[in-house]
Amino acid sequence: MAERILMIDDDGRLAGMVSDYLGGAGFRVTVAGTGRDGEALLKREAFDAVILDLMLPDADGLDLCRRLRASTDVPILMLTARGEPMDKVVGLEIGADDYLAKPFEPRELQARLRAILRRRGGPAASEVLRFGRLEVDKGARVVRIDGEERPITSYQFALLLVLAERAGRVLSRDALMDLLKGEKLEAFDRSVDVHISRIRAAIEDDPKKPRRILTLRGAGYVFAKDQDR
Repeated sequence: MAERILMIDDDGRLAGMVSDYLGGAGFRVTVAGTGRDGEALLKREAFDAVILDLMLPDADGLDLCRRLRASTDVPILMLTARGEPMDKVVGLEIGADDYLAKPFEPRELQARLRAILRRRGGPAASEVLRFGRLEVDKGARVVRIDGEERPITSYQFALLLVLAERAGRVLSRDALMDLLKGEKLEAFDRSVDVHISRIRAAIEDDPKKPRRILTLRGAGYVFAKDQDR
């Protein structure tokens, strides 16, 4: 089945070119010219990925990316013409999977799109994320070490899942809170730190010397995907 792509961009000429090119590569592309229309389409229909322009007539692309990530885990590829490195950093922190600066070659767009779909497992992503001895079971909402369930709360599972699905990417506390919108919050401010400590107690061999969930001082947290243990 062809993978469905939602392109949110008000540049009709560019959207037409991308639709034709990706259509020839086997994708089904739907175009929304405003952020409002794009959000509405995502609520009604299922898409495998979103191509999101940061410069929209009715919305700031970064704000829209944050809202989309709070309600869906669909892969997001940002398009930016601003050329500001901070826009790219912020976009990735709040949940975009990749970015591409305008102007771009259609073949590079296709390559990046296929890459994020592969990383997310495409339209039939596995319900169990495996990292060495660690299993994060999305369907059952449980975490296991060597097949043995470890006790964590529902909120802590959601936090662990957010990190595990973005393994290798640094996520700030603010980004984590944005991604966890809709989950019941048990506290404010530094609650993320408290829950990270409890998750470490459940999954790390030595919570005081974590190997899986690492702290980057001044930046946030990163889930180490290449650990064997």
